[in-house]
Amino acid sequence: MPTLHDITTFFDDTPPHGKSPWVVPPSPRPIDIVEYDETWPMQYAERESQIRRSLGALVLDIFHAGSTSVPGLPAKPVIDIELIVADPSHEALWLTPLVDLGYILTVREPWWFEHRCLTASDRSVNLHVFGPDSPEPWKQRIFRDHLRQNTNDRMLYADAKRAAALAATDRGETMMEYNRRKQSVIRDIYTRAFIAAGLTPG
Repeated sequence: MPTLHDITTFFDDTPPHGKSPWVVPPSPRPIDIVEYDETWPMQYAERESQIRRSLGALVLDIFHAGSTSVPGLPAKPVIDIELIVADPSHEALWLTPLVDLGYILTVREPWWFEHRCLTASDRSVNLHVFGPDSPEPWKQRIFRDHLRQNTNDRMLYADAKRAAALAATDRGETMMEYNRRKQSVIRDIYTRAFIAAGLTPG
């Protein structure tokens, strides 16, 4: 389990010199932010059930993350799933069953808590794979739960997402640039979320 310091600290996920995280390089495409869809939890539940059936006991934890997990929050119509396995670097155990379900490995970042990201073939799901010692899934849960409870930060984040999507689409940027455009707002919200959760002093 990660330490409290690890959970409340943001680590650089920039690749080492000469390394690339991309198994499938991204390409620019329009970023569409839509109003909250009440079917998103059901879509997640169906995907979770498929993954559990496929991986069995390899699933140490799995949960719905990202904006589609926050009722009332506008989002890209893409379900974000966090999957915890014992060792993401041991891909022979867990990757093939997910490929058989139609997922495509797009990102491999061994320098960032052994993170892997897979995308559904229809781009409707981003599946993030971490190990049990990674602080990132804890961060994702804290952020999600804070937005579920805090209307002001939920509205602030919605505005940031729409502005970032518009700017990134107008400039023909990739999802990485879109994410960078909203990073400062995300970090501000995390500060309040950590305080609210009692993880850092107010």
